[in-house]
Amino acid sequence: MNFLPYIKAVGTGEKLNRDLTKDEIKDALRSILNQKVTPEQVSAFLLGWRVKGESLEELRGAIEVFDEFIKPQPISDSIEFGYPYDGKVDNPYLFPLVARYLAPFNVHFSLHGDDLQPAKGGTVLKEICARLALADNIHFFDRAEYFKALHELTRIRMALGIRTSLNTLEKLLNISQSDMAIIGAFHKPFIDKYIQLFKDRYKTLVIIKGNEGTPEIFSKCSIFIVKNATVEEIKVDPKDFGINYKKSTQPISLETSIELTKNPSGELLKLARLNAGVILFLQGKVKTIEEGFLLLEK
Repeated sequence: MNFLPYIKAVGTGEKLNRDLTKDEIKDALRSILNQKVTPEQVSAFLLGWRVKGESLEELRGAIEVFDEFIKPQPISDSIEFGYPYDGKVDNPYLFPLVARYLAPFNVHFSLHGDDLQPAKGGTVLKEICARLALADNIHFFDRAEYFKALHELTRIRMALGIRTSLNTLEKLLNISQSDMAIIGAFHKPFIDKYIQLFKDRYKTLVIIKGNEGTPEIFSKCSIFIVKNATVEEIKVDPKDFGINYKKSTQPISLETSIELTKNPSGELLKLARLNAGVILFLQGKVKTIEEGFLLLEK
């Protein structure tokens, strides 16, 4: 096929670049995922698309293509958590601890991950899930199985070495058909982008503006709750709950991350309890975050 027009559209230069139509971006991505173009063409397109800047129409078209490749696996009473595929560097993963707090409330965690993608170089969710005994209410989906076509772009993406538009798209994939999704964002423009992209795919979309773009709270943050066509912002500060956790001053290795989760400090456990309390509040199971936090202490 002739893929060159798509590369030219995103990679010719500022004066000649243009946004692709929804049909064009869908055709381009289907060709990439079905391996009908060369690795060099894939790299050129992904780089050009990122530099040009993605339009919402392009991103929506891309999500529709992803839906064609993913077979839903519904999980009742689940929340989908959108962790970044480039991993975590500064903090361990809290979800194994949070899930234990929430198991009595029939809250199920829907998680998905893959091998490391550019560009942070952190510890990825897949590595954690492969090395820990997970609670029964944690459901992990390996992209090598549920979306093999995107998984097989890993080598090209790692060779390219920089973030691409795929980093934005892959965080929420609605595999489990969850009513609620929780995603993290570090930069403010991504909050607005996530709202526009995902607000109609979940009954409740929650965006946490905090550490490393993950859906976990480690320090003072803003939480955006998108529901019934409205956006509400609340602020949460662990210090208000007597938590004085300090992140590592050095990058955390996979081994250290696992050890911190297996043998958590008192402060890390309180952080996990706070995260669980926030989730109970978001689900309407308690009236305030404080109520949830105190309830889980018992």
